[in-house]
Amino acid sequence: MVIEQIKMPQLGESVTEGTISKWIVSVGDKVNKYDPLAEVMTDKVNAEVPSSFTGVIKELIAEDGDTLAVGEVICTIEIEGGTSAAPSEEKKETPQQEQQTTEAVNIDQPNKKRYSPAVLRLAQDNDIDLEKVSGTGAGGRITRKDLLQLIESGNIPKAGDAKPQTQPQTVTNEAPKQEAPIKQATPKQAAVAPSVPVLPGDIEIPVTGIRKAIAANMLRSKHEAPHAWTMIEVDVTNLVDYRNTLKNDFKKKEGFNLTFFAFFVKAVAQALKEYPQINSMWAGDKIIQKKDINISIAVATEDALFVPVIKAADEKTIKGIAREITDLANKVRAGKLTSEEMKGGTFTVNNTGSFGSVQSMGIINYPQAAILQVESIVKRPVVVNNGMIAVRDMVNLCMSLDHRVLDGLVCGRFLARVKEILENTSKENTSIY
Repeated sequence: MVIEQIKMPQLGESVTEGTISKWIVSVGDKVNKYDPLAEVMTDKVNAEVPSSFTGVIKELIAEDGDTLAVGEVICTIEIEGGTSAAPSEEKKETPQQEQQTTEAVNIDQPNKKRYSPAVLRLAQDNDIDLEKVSGTGAGGRITRKDLLQLIESGNIPKAGDAKPQTQPQTVTNEAPKQEAPIKQATPKQAAVAPSVPVLPGDIEIPVTGIRKAIAANMLRSKHEAPHAWTMIEVDVTNLVDYRNTLKNDFKKKEGFNLTFFAFFVKAVAQALKEYPQINSMWAGDKIIQKKDINISIAVATEDALFVPVIKAADEKTIKGIAREITDLANKVRAGKLTSEEMKGGTFTVNNTGSFGSVQSMGIINYPQAAILQVESIVKRPVVVNNGMIAVRDMVNLCMSLDHRVLDGLVCGRFLARVKEILENTSKENTSIY
Protein backbone atom coordinates (compact mmCIF):
# COMPACT_ATOMS: atom_id res chain seq x y z
CA MET A 1 0.00 0.00 0.00
CA VAL A 2 1.14 3.56 -0.61
CA ILE A 3 -0.04 6.92 0.74
CA GLU A 4 -0.83 9.72 -1.72
CA GLN A 5 -1.59 13.36 -0.96
CA ILE A 6 -4.57 15.41 -2.15
CA LYS A 7 -3.69 19.10 -2.41
CA MET A 8 -5.74 22.29 -2.54
CA PRO A 9 -6.41 22.85 -6.26
CA GLN A 10 -6.48 26.20 -8.03
CA LEU A 11 -10.19 26.64 -8.69
CA GLY A 12 -10.13 29.93 -10.55
CA GLU A 13 -8.09 32.68 -12.10
CA SER A 14 -5.74 34.40 -9.62
CA VAL A 15 -6.99 32.15 -6.80
CA THR A 16 -4.26 31.63 -4.18
CA GLU A 17 -6.16 29.89 -1.39
CA GLY A 18 -9.39 28.09 -0.57
CA THR A 19 -11.55 27.41 2.47
CA ILE A 20 -12.86 23.94 3.31
CA SER A 21 -16.62 24.47 3.55
CA LYS A 22 -17.54 20.87 4.29
CA TRP A 23 -15.91 17.44 4.13
CA ILE A 24 -17.96 14.95 2.11
CA VAL A 25 -15.82 11.99 3.21
CA SER A 26 -14.48 10.74 6.55
CA VAL A 27 -11.36 8.83 7.55
CA GLY A 28 -11.73 5.18 6.49
CA ASP A 29 -14.13 5.87 3.61
CA LYS A 30 -13.48 4.06 0.33
CA VAL A 31 -13.48 6.45 -2.63
CA ASN A 32 -13.10 6.06 -6.36
CA LYS A 33 -11.11 8.31 -8.64
CA TYR A 34 -13.02 11.56 -9.35
CA ASP A 35 -15.38 11.06 -6.38
CA PRO A 36 -15.95 14.37 -4.52
CA LEU A 37 -13.97 14.70 -1.29
CA ALA A 38 -14.83 18.17 0.02
CA GLU A 39 -16.60 21.40 -0.81
CA VAL A 40 -14.14 24.28 -1.12
CA MET A 41 -14.94 27.99 -1.18
CA THR A 42 -12.73 30.46 -3.07
CA ASP A 43 -13.98 34.05 -3.25
CA LYS A 44 -17.62 33.34 -4.17
CA VAL A 45 -17.17 29.91 -5.73
CA ASN A 46 -18.31 26.80 -3.90
CA ALA A 47 -16.79 23.83 -5.77
CA GLU A 48 -16.18 20.16 -5.06
CA VAL A 49 -12.62 18.81 -4.91
CA PRO A 50 -12.45 15.39 -6.63
CA SER A 51 -10.18 12.54 -5.64
CA SER A 52 -7.18 11.90 -7.89
CA PHE A 53 -7.00 8.26 -6.80
CA THR A 54 -9.04 5.20 -5.88
CA GLY A 55 -8.40 4.17 -2.29
CA VAL A 56 -9.22 4.68 1.38
CA ILE A 57 -9.14 8.07 3.14
CA LYS A 58 -6.24 7.90 5.60
CA GLU A 59 -6.17 11.38 7.18
CA LEU A 60 -8.02 14.69 6.88
CA ILE A 61 -5.30 17.33 7.29
CA ALA A 62 -7.66 20.32 7.30
CA GLU A 63 -10.89 20.86 9.20
CA ASP A 64 -14.13 22.54 8.18
CA GLY A 65 -13.54 26.28 7.97
CA ASP A 66 -9.75 26.02 7.49
CA THR A 67 -8.20 28.19 4.79
CA LEU A 68 -5.24 26.73 2.90
CA ALA A 69 -3.01 28.02 0.13
CA VAL A 70 -3.18 26.43 -3.30
CA GLY A 71 -0.89 23.40 -3.28
CA GLU A 72 -1.19 22.67 0.42
CA VAL A 73 -2.15 19.12 1.44
CA ILE A 74 -5.77 18.78 2.53
CA CYS A 75 -5.91 14.99 3.05
CA THR A 76 -4.09 11.73 2.40
CA ILE A 77 -5.40 8.59 0.74
CA GLU A 78 -4.12 5.01 0.88
CA ILE A 79 -4.04 3.27 -2.48
CA GLU A 80 -3.07 -0.19 -3.60
CA GLY A 81 0.23 -0.86 -5.35
CA GLY A 82 3.67 0.69 -5.07
CA THR A 83 6.07 0.33 -2.20
CA SER A 84 5.14 0.30 1.43
CA ALA A 85 7.27 3.28 2.44
CA ALA A 86 4.17 5.13 3.53
CA PRO A 87 4.49 8.81 4.36
CA SER A 88 2.12 8.22 7.27
CA GLU A 89 4.86 6.25 9.07
CA GLU A 90 7.28 9.12 8.60
CA LYS A 91 4.81 11.46 10.28
CA LYS A 92 4.63 9.30 13.44
CA GLU A 93 7.74 10.78 15.00
CA THR A 94 8.33 10.95 18.73
CA PRO A 95 8.40 14.37 20.35
CA GLN A 96 12.20 14.03 20.64
CA GLN A 97 12.52 13.35 16.89
CA GLU A 98 10.27 16.27 16.07
CA GLN A 99 12.36 18.56 18.26
CA GLN A 100 15.59 17.37 16.64
CA THR A 101 14.31 18.01 13.13
CA THR A 102 12.74 21.42 13.82
CA GLU A 103 15.87 23.39 12.89
CA ALA A 104 16.36 21.38 9.69
CA VAL A 105 12.76 21.98 8.68
CA ASN A 106 13.07 25.70 9.33
CA ILE A 107 16.19 25.87 7.16
CA ASP A 108 14.67 23.92 4.27
CA GLN A 109 11.67 26.12 3.54
CA PRO A 110 11.68 26.83 -0.21
CA ASN A 111 8.28 28.52 -0.05
CA LYS A 112 8.97 30.59 3.08
CA LYS A 113 9.07 33.86 1.11
CA ARG A 114 6.36 33.03 -1.40
CA TYR A 115 3.56 35.20 -0.05
CA SER A 116 0.00 35.21 -1.36
CA PRO A 117 -1.73 38.59 -1.91
CA ALA A 118 -3.97 37.90 1.10
CA VAL A 119 -0.93 37.28 3.33
CA LEU A 120 0.82 40.44 2.14
CA ARG A 121 -2.26 42.56 2.78
CA LEU A 122 -2.77 41.18 6.29
CA ALA A 123 0.93 41.66 7.09
CA GLN A 124 0.91 45.25 5.85
CA ASP A 125 -2.33 46.20 7.60
CA ASN A 126 -1.20 44.73 10.93
CA ASP A 127 2.51 45.67 10.76
CA ILE A 128 3.67 42.05 10.84
CA ASP A 129 7.33 41.21 10.12
CA LEU A 130 6.95 38.13 7.90
CA GLU A 131 10.62 37.23 8.42
CA LYS A 132 9.76 36.39 12.03
CA VAL A 133 6.72 34.22 11.22
CA SER A 134 6.92 30.45 10.92
CA GLY A 135 4.65 29.15 8.17
CA THR A 136 2.63 25.96 8.40
CA GLY A 137 2.00 25.71 4.68
CA ALA A 138 3.73 23.53 2.11
CA GLY A 139 7.49 24.19 2.09
CA GLY A 140 7.18 26.54 5.04
CA ARG A 141 4.82 28.89 3.23
CA ILE A 142 3.05 31.41 5.46
CA THR A 143 -0.71 31.11 5.14
CA ARG A 144 -3.49 33.56 5.93
CA LYS A 145 -4.51 31.27 8.80
CA ASP A 146 -1.02 31.64 10.35
CA LEU A 147 -1.37 35.43 10.42
CA LEU A 148 -4.94 35.37 11.73
CA GLN A 149 -3.81 33.20 14.66
CA LEU A 150 -1.02 35.67 15.43
CA ILE A 151 -3.39 38.63 15.29
CA GLU A 152 -5.93 36.92 17.54
CA SER A 153 -3.23 36.05 20.08
CA GLY A 154 -1.93 39.65 20.15
CA ASN A 155 1.67 38.46 19.77
CA ILE A 156 2.51 40.17 16.50
CA PRO A 157 6.22 40.08 15.55
CA LYS A 158 7.41 43.55 14.56
CA ALA A 159 10.55 44.66 12.80
CA GLY A 160 13.29 45.08 15.43
CA ASP A 161 11.85 42.56 17.87
CA ALA A 162 14.44 40.17 19.26
CA LYS A 163 12.29 37.15 18.46
CA PRO A 164 8.62 36.40 17.78
CA GLN A 165 6.45 35.54 20.73
CA THR A 166 4.98 32.08 20.53
CA GLN A 167 2.55 32.01 23.45
CA PRO A 168 -0.70 34.00 23.53
CA GLN A 169 -0.85 36.78 26.09
CA THR A 170 -3.14 36.21 29.05
CA VAL A 171 -6.30 38.30 28.87
CA THR A 172 -7.07 40.09 32.15
CA ASN A 173 -9.31 42.85 33.33
CA GLU A 174 -6.33 45.11 34.02
CA ALA A 175 -5.78 48.34 32.12
CA PRO A 176 -3.48 48.11 29.07
CA LYS A 177 0.21 48.55 29.90
CA GLN A 178 1.64 51.82 28.70
CA GLU A 179 4.67 50.24 27.01
CA ALA A 180 2.29 48.72 24.45
CA PRO A 181 0.58 51.82 23.01
CA ILE A 182 -2.91 51.24 21.69
CA LYS A 183 -3.23 51.74 17.94
CA GLN A 184 -6.54 52.60 16.35
CA ALA A 185 -7.70 49.59 14.36
CA THR A 186 -8.11 49.89 10.63
CA PRO A 187 -11.29 48.47 9.04
CA LYS A 188 -9.40 45.30 8.12
CA GLN A 189 -8.00 44.86 11.61
CA ALA A 190 -11.43 45.37 13.14
CA ALA A 191 -12.83 42.72 10.80
CA VAL A 192 -10.17 40.20 11.84
CA ALA A 193 -10.81 40.10 15.58
CA PRO A 194 -13.57 42.42 16.76
CA SER A 195 -14.38 42.54 20.45
CA VAL A 196 -18.12 42.03 20.77
CA PRO A 197 -19.68 41.34 24.19
CA VAL A 198 -22.08 38.40 24.25
CA LEU A 199 -24.99 39.21 26.52
CA PRO A 200 -27.67 36.86 27.92
CA GLY A 201 -30.15 36.06 25.19
CA ASP A 202 -27.69 36.77 22.36
CA ILE A 203 -27.22 34.02 19.79
CA GLU A 204 -23.75 33.12 18.52
CA ILE A 205 -23.85 31.99 14.89
CA PRO A 206 -20.70 30.24 13.58
CA VAL A 207 -19.24 31.82 10.44
CA THR A 208 -19.34 29.28 7.62
CA GLY A 209 -16.62 28.88 5.00
CA ILE A 210 -18.90 30.45 2.41
CA ARG A 211 -19.59 33.49 4.59
CA LYS A 212 -15.86 33.87 5.36
CA ALA A 213 -15.02 33.85 1.65
CA ILE A 214 -17.75 36.40 0.85
CA ALA A 215 -16.54 38.65 3.68
CA ALA A 216 -12.92 38.43 2.54
CA ASN A 217 -13.77 39.25 -1.07
CA MET A 218 -16.06 42.16 -0.18
CA LEU A 219 -13.52 43.58 2.27
CA ARG A 220 -10.77 43.29 -0.32
CA SER A 221 -12.87 45.13 -2.90
CA LYS A 222 -13.73 48.00 -0.53
CA HIS A 223 -10.16 48.16 0.80
CA GLU A 224 -8.36 48.17 -2.55
CA ALA A 225 -10.78 49.76 -5.03
CA PRO A 226 -11.72 53.43 -4.52
CA HIS A 227 -15.48 53.23 -5.01
CA ALA A 228 -17.42 56.04 -6.67
CA TRP A 229 -21.17 55.93 -7.25
CA THR A 230 -23.66 57.34 -9.73
CA MET A 231 -27.34 56.81 -10.52
CA ILE A 232 -29.69 57.39 -13.43
CA GLU A 233 -33.49 56.98 -13.67
CA VAL A 234 -35.08 55.32 -16.68
CA ASP A 235 -38.63 55.38 -18.00
CA VAL A 236 -39.34 51.73 -18.86
CA THR A 237 -43.08 52.07 -19.49
CA ASN A 238 -42.80 50.78 -23.08
CA LEU A 239 -40.58 47.88 -21.96
CA VAL A 240 -43.05 46.88 -19.24
CA ASP A 241 -45.98 46.94 -21.69
CA TYR A 242 -44.02 44.93 -24.27
CA ARG A 243 -42.89 42.27 -21.82
CA ASN A 244 -46.36 41.93 -20.27
CA THR A 245 -47.90 41.22 -23.68
CA LEU A 246 -45.35 38.45 -24.28
CA LYS A 247 -44.83 36.74 -20.93
CA ASN A 248 -47.77 34.27 -20.91
CA ASP A 249 -47.27 32.97 -24.46
CA PHE A 250 -43.51 32.90 -23.93
CA LYS A 251 -43.84 30.75 -20.79
CA LYS A 252 -46.12 28.28 -22.60
CA LYS A 253 -43.83 28.06 -25.60
CA GLU A 254 -40.39 28.07 -23.95
CA GLY A 255 -41.10 26.60 -20.52
CA PHE A 256 -39.38 29.36 -18.51
CA ASN A 257 -40.14 32.95 -17.57
CA LEU A 258 -39.34 36.04 -19.62
CA THR A 259 -38.17 38.33 -16.83
CA PHE A 260 -37.53 42.06 -16.90
CA PHE A 261 -33.97 41.31 -15.79
CA ALA A 262 -33.17 39.66 -19.14
CA PHE A 263 -33.94 42.95 -20.93
CA PHE A 264 -31.62 44.85 -18.58
CA VAL A 265 -28.75 42.37 -19.01
CA LYS A 266 -29.10 42.55 -22.80
CA ALA A 267 -29.08 46.36 -22.73
CA VAL A 268 -25.96 46.40 -20.54
CA ALA A 269 -24.17 43.92 -22.80
CA GLN A 270 -24.95 46.03 -25.86
CA ALA A 271 -23.72 49.21 -24.14
CA LEU A 272 -20.52 47.48 -22.98
CA LYS A 273 -19.74 46.65 -26.58
CA GLU A 274 -20.03 50.35 -27.45
CA TYR A 275 -18.11 51.50 -24.34
CA PRO A 276 -15.43 48.82 -23.87
CA GLN A 277 -13.57 50.91 -21.27
CA ILE A 278 -16.23 49.85 -18.76
CA ASN A 279 -15.37 46.20 -19.47
CA SER A 280 -11.94 46.53 -17.83
CA MET A 281 -9.93 45.45 -14.80
CA TRP A 282 -7.17 47.03 -12.71
CA ALA A 283 -3.86 45.11 -12.89
CA GLY A 284 -1.46 47.27 -10.87
CA ASP A 285 0.75 48.84 -13.53
CA LYS A 286 -1.81 48.50 -16.31
CA ILE A 287 -5.52 48.33 -17.08
CA ILE A 288 -6.78 45.22 -18.87
CA GLN A 289 -9.65 45.89 -21.26
CA LYS A 290 -11.39 42.55 -21.73
CA LYS A 291 -12.40 41.38 -25.19
CA ASP A 292 -15.22 39.06 -24.06
CA ILE A 293 -18.36 40.51 -22.52
CA ASN A 294 -19.22 38.09 -19.73
CA ILE A 295 -21.95 39.32 -17.41
CA SER A 296 -21.86 38.18 -13.78
CA ILE A 297 -25.28 38.04 -12.13
CA ALA A 298 -25.79 37.89 -8.37
CA VAL A 299 -27.94 34.99 -7.09
CA ALA A 300 -28.68 34.82 -3.37
CA THR A 301 -29.59 31.82 -1.24
CA GLU A 302 -30.68 31.92 2.40
CA ASP A 303 -27.11 32.09 3.71
CA ALA A 304 -24.83 32.92 0.77
CA LEU A 305 -24.37 34.92 -2.41
CA PHE A 306 -23.15 33.43 -5.68
CA VAL A 307 -22.16 35.20 -8.89
CA PRO A 308 -22.49 32.90 -11.93
CA VAL A 309 -21.53 34.22 -15.34
CA ILE A 310 -23.44 34.60 -18.62
CA LYS A 311 -20.65 34.14 -21.19
CA ALA A 312 -20.64 36.24 -24.38
CA ALA A 313 -23.82 38.02 -23.33
CA ASP A 314 -23.53 40.49 -26.22
CA GLU A 315 -23.95 37.62 -28.69
CA LYS A 316 -27.08 36.22 -27.06
CA THR A 317 -30.72 37.14 -27.66
CA ILE A 318 -33.04 38.25 -24.86
CA LYS A 319 -34.55 34.76 -24.94
CA GLY A 320 -31.09 33.18 -24.62
CA ILE A 321 -30.19 35.42 -21.70
CA ALA A 322 -33.51 34.66 -19.99
CA ARG A 323 -32.82 30.92 -20.33
CA GLU A 324 -29.32 31.27 -18.84
CA ILE A 325 -30.58 33.37 -15.93
CA THR A 326 -33.13 30.66 -15.14
CA ASP A 327 -30.66 27.78 -15.52
CA LEU A 328 -27.92 29.41 -13.44
CA ALA A 329 -30.31 30.44 -10.67
CA ASN A 330 -31.71 26.90 -10.50
CA LYS A 331 -28.20 25.45 -10.26
CA VAL A 332 -27.26 27.82 -7.44
CA ARG A 333 -30.32 26.90 -5.40
CA ALA A 334 -29.80 23.18 -6.05
CA GLY A 335 -26.11 23.39 -5.09
CA LYS A 336 -25.03 22.21 -8.55
CA LEU A 337 -23.21 25.29 -9.80
CA THR A 338 -19.69 24.46 -11.03
CA SER A 339 -16.55 26.56 -10.64
CA GLU A 340 -16.38 26.88 -14.43
CA GLU A 341 -19.74 28.65 -14.41
CA MET A 342 -18.31 31.23 -11.99
CA LYS A 343 -15.21 32.12 -14.00
CA GLY A 344 -14.47 34.88 -16.44
CA GLY A 345 -16.96 37.58 -15.40
CA THR A 346 -16.05 41.06 -16.67
CA PHE A 347 -19.00 43.16 -15.40
CA THR A 348 -21.71 42.49 -12.81
CA VAL A 349 -25.43 43.25 -13.00
CA ASN A 350 -27.30 42.82 -9.71
CA ASN A 351 -31.10 42.55 -9.60
CA THR A 352 -31.62 44.35 -6.27
CA GLY A 353 -35.12 45.28 -7.38
CA SER A 354 -36.18 41.67 -6.85
CA PHE A 355 -36.56 42.37 -3.12
CA GLY A 356 -38.03 45.86 -3.47
CA SER A 357 -34.92 48.05 -3.30
CA VAL A 358 -35.20 51.40 -5.10
CA GLN A 359 -31.70 52.75 -4.47
CA SER A 360 -28.48 51.03 -3.39
CA MET A 361 -24.71 51.17 -3.72
CA GLY A 362 -23.18 47.83 -4.66
CA ILE A 363 -19.68 46.65 -3.76
CA ILE A 364 -17.67 45.96 -6.91
CA ASN A 365 -17.10 42.29 -7.73
CA TYR A 366 -13.29 42.36 -7.54
CA PRO A 367 -11.27 42.58 -9.83
CA GLN A 368 -13.96 43.97 -12.15
CA ALA A 369 -14.17 47.75 -12.55
CA ALA A 370 -17.91 48.31 -11.99
CA ILE A 371 -21.24 46.85 -10.88
CA LEU A 372 -24.74 47.94 -11.88
CA GLN A 373 -27.70 47.62 -9.50
CA VAL A 374 -31.08 47.27 -11.25
CA GLU A 375 -33.63 48.56 -8.76
CA SER A 376 -37.36 47.92 -8.47
CA ILE A 377 -39.66 49.17 -11.22
CA VAL A 378 -42.20 51.50 -9.61
CA LYS A 379 -45.05 53.62 -10.93
CA ARG A 380 -44.43 57.32 -10.34
CA PRO A 381 -45.89 60.62 -11.55
CA VAL A 382 -43.55 62.05 -14.19
CA VAL A 383 -43.59 65.23 -16.24
CA VAL A 384 -43.87 64.19 -19.90
CA ASN A 385 -43.02 66.08 -23.10
CA ASN A 386 -46.03 68.40 -23.19
CA GLY A 387 -45.58 69.47 -19.57
CA MET A 388 -48.37 67.24 -18.40
CA ILE A 389 -48.00 64.81 -15.49
CA ALA A 390 -48.41 61.12 -16.28
CA VAL A 391 -48.00 57.89 -14.33
CA ARG A 392 -44.99 56.04 -15.74
CA ASP A 393 -43.01 52.89 -14.91
CA MET A 394 -39.66 54.15 -13.60
CA VAL A 395 -36.50 52.35 -12.51
CA ASN A 396 -33.24 53.55 -10.97
CA LEU A 397 -29.94 52.15 -12.25
CA CYS A 398 -27.18 52.56 -9.65
CA MET A 399 -23.56 52.08 -10.69
CA SER A 400 -20.50 51.66 -8.46
CA LEU A 401 -17.16 52.13 -10.22
CA ASP A 402 -13.48 51.65 -9.48
CA HIS A 403 -12.12 55.20 -9.82
CA ARG A 404 -8.64 53.87 -10.62
CA VAL A 405 -10.01 52.47 -13.87
CA LEU A 406 -13.04 54.60 -14.73
CA ASP A 407 -14.04 58.25 -14.58
CA GLY A 408 -17.46 59.84 -14.32
CA LEU A 409 -17.54 60.97 -17.95
CA VAL A 410 -17.32 57.54 -19.58
CA CYS A 411 -19.63 56.03 -16.94
CA GLY A 412 -22.19 58.76 -17.54
CA ARG A 413 -22.12 58.11 -21.27
CA PHE A 414 -22.41 54.37 -20.67
CA LEU A 415 -25.46 54.79 -18.43
CA ALA A 416 -27.03 57.22 -20.89
CA ARG A 417 -26.68 54.57 -23.60
CA VAL A 418 -28.24 51.88 -21.38
CA LYS A 419 -31.10 54.30 -20.66
CA GLU A 420 -31.58 54.97 -24.38
CA ILE A 421 -31.74 51.25 -25.21
CA LEU A 422 -34.24 50.50 -22.44
CA GLU A 423 -36.51 53.47 -23.17
CA ASN A 424 -36.67 52.45 -26.83
CA THR A 425 -37.48 48.82 -26.10
CA SER A 426 -40.86 48.04 -27.66
CA LYS A 427 -42.65 45.67 -30.00
CA GLU A 428 -41.64 47.82 -32.98
CA ASN A 429 -37.94 48.16 -32.05
CA THR A 430 -37.00 45.01 -30.17
CA SER A 431 -36.99 41.28 -30.88
CA ILE A 432 -36.57 38.79 -28.08
CA TYR A 433 -35.37 36.09 -30.49
